[in-house]
Amino acid sequence: MSALTSAVTPRPGAVLADLLPASTASRARVRDIALVVGGAALTGIAAQIAVPVPGSPVPVTGQTFAALLVGAGLGAGRGFLALALYAAVGMAGVPWFAEGVSGVGAPSLGYVFGMMLASIAVGALARRGGDRGALRTAGTMAAGLALIYAVGVPYLAFATGMSAGGAIAAGLLPFLVGDALKAALAMGALPTAWKLAGRRG
Repeated sequence: MSALTSAVTPRPGAVLADLLPASTASRARVRDIALVVGGAALTGIAAQIAVPVPGSPVPVTGQTFAALLVGAGLGAGRGFLALALYAAVGMAGVPWFAEGVSGVGAPSLGYVFGMMLASIAVGALARRGGDRGALRTAGTMAAGLALIYAVGVPYLAFATGMSAGGAIAAGLLPFLVGDALKAALAMGALPTAWKLAGRRG
């Protein structure tokens, strides 16, 4: 069996990023750094796909979908580092949070912190096969989204002075339909990626 064939053969406990070949430890480090930087960049680019929600300071964006894919594709450790890099660079002033915002004053910053936690959970579930079938992928995405909102909605209430009910109305309810669509996309994309990887192996 060649090194490339071995690298792309799906195995228990693997995430999609593990299928990328790296023949030495130094190459594996370079690969992992590239994946972390790429995951942060993907999230920043996806965040620019933003649609304002009337009555809410939080827009509908592509960043939650990207963050969950990063967690599932890279695994807990690399996924967390990618989202932490995204958060740190954005807070330092790079305008790649939703709608081109940067810094620490955005009321939606709590969702970014939630994405960091979600990447750990989603990555851990992916290592247990949580991204290898449609129903399991849906459950994995739902767990990640729950963590994002568990941090983002209270932070929104704190940052804006909203009541708990107001924060739920402005920072959760308008996004449920969109999140269901994102989960449906993931249900197709992740298991399909594994099937393609299996055929290559």
